[in-house]
Amino acid sequence: MSRVDVDVVVVGAGLAGAATAWQLAGRGVAVAVVEAYRAGHRHGSSHGSSRIFRRTYEDPFYVGLTGRAAEYWRELESDSGTVLRRRTGGLDMGAGSAPEKLAGALAGAGVPYELLTSREAGLRWRGLRFEGPVLHHPEAGVLDPAATVAACLRRAVERGAEVLTGTRVVRAEYPVSGGVRLRTDTGTELSARRAVVAAGAWLPVLAGVFDIPVPPLEVTQQQVFHFRQDEPDADWPVFLHRGDVQVFGVPSGSDAGPAPAVKVAELGNGTPTTADLRSGVPDAASRAAVTEFVRTRLPGLRGEPVAESTCLYTSTADGDFVLDRHGPVVVVSPCSGHGAKFAPLIGAMTADLTLGRTAPHPRFALRR
Repeated sequence: MSRVDVDVVVVGAGLAGAATAWQLAGRGVAVAVVEAYRAGHRHGSSHGSSRIFRRTYEDPFYVGLTGRAAEYWRELESDSGTVLRRRTGGLDMGAGSAPEKLAGALAGAGVPYELLTSREAGLRWRGLRFEGPVLHHPEAGVLDPAATVAACLRRAVERGAEVLTGTRVVRAEYPVSGGVRLRTDTGTELSARRAVVAAGAWLPVLAGVFDIPVPPLEVTQQQVFHFRQDEPDADWPVFLHRGDVQVFGVPSGSDAGPAPAVKVAELGNGTPTTADLRSGVPDAASRAAVTEFVRTRLPGLRGEPVAESTCLYTSTADGDFVLDRHGPVVVVSPCSGHGAKFAPLIGAMTADLTLGRTAPHPRFALRR
C-alpha cells in the first residue's frame, strides 16, 4: 500500500478543486489532489471551452462576488500565462428578465450597463430578435473551463502538488490525533491535517463516505446545442432570455469545431439523475425547444444544431453555494449552474477557510 502525507488533500479536480489546489500550493501548502477520472474529464460539470462570465444578478451579494471573481481571473491568467476569458458583452432580455431590476443592482455596485429598447438592441445585434427592454453589460464574456482546470493543476504541480488520477476515495477516517486519513480504491492511503471535498455531482455520495451533513442537493443532466453562425465574422454576445422559454447562449469556442458557432441551451429544466447513472444522451424535447427558439428568435444562426453534449448541474434549493467546514473537512460546491464564473475566487475562499483564515459565510452553510 502506498502512502501520501500532506497538509491538505483535495478530493475532486474540477473547477473548484483545481482552483483550490492552485491557491493552496501557491501559499506553500503541501497538497495532494485525488480525482476519480483523468484530469479534465467530461463526466461532470467542468469540461468544454465555453461558459458565461456575467455580473447581472438581482442580488447585490452575487454582483459583489462577480467583481471579486474578475480580480482572481486576472490573477490566474497572469500567474499561468494563459488567456482564459474573452470579453463579448452580455444581454439580458425577455419578459421575465427584469432588466430594470438588474440595472439597479449593477448601478449600486458601479458596474457599467446600458438599458436599450428592442429597436436599439436589434440595430446593434442583427442576429437576435428582441421584444421589450434589453440590458447590455459590457464586462460579460466567455470563459474556458477546460483550460482553467488545466492551468490551475499545472501551476499547482509546478509548486509541488501531487495529482492522483483514476483514484476514488472509498473511506474517510478521523484519527484521534486529528486530521483525516483517506483510503482509495487503488490502495493508496492519504493522511492530511485537512481535507477539501470538491466533488461536484459526486458530493451526495462522498457526503456519506465522509459522514458530512449536506443540504438537499439535486443532480440533473443538462444538454447544450451548438448552431453555426450565418456570418462567421459576426461578434456574438453572451445572452440570457427569460420569458415564455428560458434560454442562454454563449459563443461555442472549440466545442463545435473550427467554424464559429453559438452554444444555446435551456436555463435549468434538466433531467434528474446521479453522477454515475446519467445517460449522457441529450433530451429530445430539449433539443426541439432550443431549435425552435433558434429558428424564431436567432436569425443569425442556422436552424439545426451541428453539435450537442451534456453536463451535470448540482443544485441547492436556494441557489446558493456550499462552502463550509465540518471538523477537519471543508466542503465546497459552487453549484446551481452559475458557479463556473466564480472558479478562481472559490479557490481562494476555500483555501482561506481550509487554513483557518476566515469563518464560513452563513449563506454557504452546510446546515441552512
